[in-house]
Amino acid sequence: MNAEPWAIAMIIAATVLGAFGSIYLKKGAGRLEFSLKKLLGNRDLIIGFLLYGLSSLFFIVGLKGGELSVLYPLVALSYVWICILSIKLLKERMGFWKWLGVVLIVAGVGLIGMGSAI
Repeated sequence: MNAEPWAIAMIIAATVLGAFGSIYLKKGAGRLEFSLKKLLGNRDLIIGFLLYGLSSLFFIVGLKGGELSVLYPLVALSYVWICILSIKLLKERMGFWKWLGVVLIVAGVGLIGMGSAI
């Protein structure tokens, strides 16, 4: 595989931070009002933006340690984290087809990783 282990860890950490950012943005969107005072007082929205920014920094640093074609498919793991966090934190439900999609995403990321190792 043409990526350093630390780079893979950084990209995975970026996907987890980004997933938490999405959860906070979703929570903040429920209280969204278009006035500067209300926007600045929307704690969940601010936390979501900060987590997305931190996620981007992790992603940029991680890109330094490997090939984009190896590292970028790991971004698809964001979908997995979002599904898990949505169930736990937003009390959303997942049906058979959504779980099948998650399994296929994980399998696809694994195949790309194995293809890079050969």
